[in-house]
Amino acid sequence: MPAHPVTVIGGGFAGVECASVLARRGHRVRLVEMRPARTTDAHETDRLAEMVCSNSFRSDSPGNAVGLLKREMELLGSLVMEEARRAAVPAGDALAVDRELFARAVTERIDAEPLVDLVREEVTALPDPGDGYVVVATGPLTSPSLSDALLSALGGSHLYFYDSVAPIVEASSVDMSVLYAASRWGKGGGADYLNVPLSREEYEAFVKELLAGEKVPYHDFEKAVFFEGCLPIEAMAERGIETLRHGPMKPFGLPDPRTGRDPYAAVQLRQDNLARSHFNLVGFQTKLKVGEQRRIFRSLPGLGSAEFVRYGMLHRNTFLNGPAHLDRFFRWKKNPRLFFAGQITGVEGYLESAATGLLAGATVAQLLEGREPEPLPFSTALGALSRHVSESDEAHYAPMNVTFGLIDDSDVPPIRDRAKRREEIVRRALASVAAWRDHALGAERTGAATEGKP
Repeated sequence: MPAHPVTVIGGGFAGVECASVLARRGHRVRLVEMRPARTTDAHETDRLAEMVCSNSFRSDSPGNAVGLLKREMELLGSLVMEEARRAAVPAGDALAVDRELFARAVTERIDAEPLVDLVREEVTALPDPGDGYVVVATGPLTSPSLSDALLSALGGSHLYFYDSVAPIVEASSVDMSVLYAASRWGKGGGADYLNVPLSREEYEAFVKELLAGEKVPYHDFEKAVFFEGCLPIEAMAERGIETLRHGPMKPFGLPDPRTGRDPYAAVQLRQDNLARSHFNLVGFQTKLKVGEQRRIFRSLPGLGSAEFVRYGMLHRNTFLNGPAHLDRFFRWKKNPRLFFAGQITGVEGYLESAATGLLAGATVAQLLEGREPEPLPFSTALGALSRHVSESDEAHYAPMNVTFGLIDDSDVPPIRDRAKRREEIVRRALASVAAWRDHALGAERTGAATEGKP
């Protein structure tokens, strides 16, 4: 067996989760991250698990599919979930984090792990696993060289979609005599979001400016293929004048304390760091040019003097056709010693990416320990992601967040009450993950964890 039986390429959410689960079980890992040797269009630092889009991990309610996924991952000792809890900022019923604190903590954890050797260099070709294993977790911003190598190895054309980033503003630069604090559409209690109220006239004028605003052009060889869960705000506006009022600018359940009534539309600002000095415009991901963002977003009530910490942007995310190439363990069908994990597999979202890294790491650990990997049932959120990646329709494959629609509930007794039925799905899923953990993984092999790095 080589000195590093496992090489993990990519230090994002999937890569760090994969390396962490393997190290906890006593297996040495070579984790390769190309930053800062080579950066991307979206990253700003060289930290591991840097959040380049929202700072939210979405709903923390177990009655939501992503809330269930969080609890399943926590049952398996997820590094990402541990640090997300520690770096949490107020966000109603969602789990949001101080992105700088979170990425710094994850990086420090990996740096301090004696069985993980972190290498900062670009991988330009698929490594030969030899007698070991390789996990490709390079994410949607895979470097052009490695992307070309993957295209050559996998065959076929690139699959990709455009992902976008919302702008962040300085809290001190917004007019708090206009904005008011409230929860996100009445969920979760508290008053964790800042709200910008708009009248009908203000809303319609804003939409008109959005539609007329100058956008960053696409390259000639690209076409706009958007992920529905992260549409640019101007693309949503193109679908009709009322679209934004029923999307990111939904005002319902957000009464303005000065009038006691819901405004015609509302923009929500979510805390982006623990110091409450930065807030991001929720759902305002965009392809508008920087000057247009300043002009149009400052036209919103209370944002006339807004100072932007980061402007919105759009970037191309690549992913492979999972069901054509991967099995339910995220192994490449042509070479079962080569695994893929993260958004490059066709899952969407921070947690979903981390979850696939956790699953790939758990599978490799079982193989290294001389056991055939045991699959998670599709009745769990984790298992549902593996089914999406391996069993979806190849001809219409697209990135997906975890949803209850992906989870197999065929064995759940008929329960007419939707909430109670979901409670039963959640109960069964958590019991299945706990049983799988105890049977498939057993106790962690911690003896080797005291070995120092060479």
